[in-house]
Amino acid sequence: MTWTYLTLAASFAIFGQTLSQSVDGSKYNNPTAGPPASYFAAATTIPVAALQTAAAKASKAAKDATYPVNGDSGAAKVTIHSDWSAFSTGAAFVWVADMDVDCDGLDYKCKGNPDGLPQTNFGALAAYEVPWIVIPDKFGTTYENVLPGNNIGAVICDGKMFYGIYGDSDGDDPQVIGEASWLMARTCFPNDDLNGNSGHGDVDVTYILFTGKDAVLPSSALSNNYVTNFTTLRSMGDKLINSLVKSLGLGSGSPSSSTTTTTSSGSSPTCSWSGHCAGASCSTENDCSDDLVCTKGKCASP
Repeated sequence: MTWTYLTLAASFAIFGQTLSQSVDGSKYNNPTAGPPASYFAAATTIPVAALQTAAAKASKAAKDATYPVNGDSGAAKVTIHSDWSAFSTGAAFVWVADMDVDCDGLDYKCKGNPDGLPQTNFGALAAYEVPWIVIPDKFGTTYENVLPGNNIGAVICDGKMFYGIYGDSDGDDPQVIGEASWLMARTCFPNDDLNGNSGHGDVDVTYILFTGKDAVLPSSALSNNYVTNFTTLRSMGDKLINSLVKSLGLGSGSPSSSTTTTTSSGSSPTCSWSGHCAGASCSTENDCSDDLVCTKGKCASP
């Protein structure tokens, strides 16, 4: 009887951890055993190709926005665009660049990274465990009022979309653009053995960085070193992206059967996070899918 009880208790504990994706980050702090891509991948309902096309059409340069992709003479230059920064919901900066590997922070001694620093901008993040993106330090300083740090970002690479945070900046001379953590880079391009001295050189990666305090991953999901709750990262990412999609007029797409709930009338409401649709219990709006808000402990339309 005791064995059965303990076994069931352990099974429920494992199931609960899997459902919430709350993690002990140190267990993933390994160059070949980081969190699985599914932990920070965008919902399958997101119109990734349409967003990538829209990003390529952005043309309004932000202030202090043009940087080379590396420090070599004649390197391609990339401009951060502000076309989407004035949206009332889903406001973001967007640019298209390459993807080099940043290992500053806890894993600053990663392969190919002899000059790494033990700190990142907002802590000492673990490059093997945290999916983050890097922006030039000058740009981060210029827009620090809307980019306070740990803002949610989305990366479109090789036809896929993943969520991360603005976790570090580049202060080299010259300051460069197009960098991401070891985890993000190797998740985007798993067959290329990317490392601190070998990046993805093609300028074909789309970066979307959301602005404002509502886009900041909370401390309840992020420690000084690790992402501790990937459910929060994914839910916030999906919610922000869906808001951006609507602001761009791209449509929200049709949810798959695995991510919708069915009402008593038989209709299927749009909801990209199963179990967090209208009527689900919540404590904050981050517990609710898409544009739903938490009202009196229930997810509801704003």
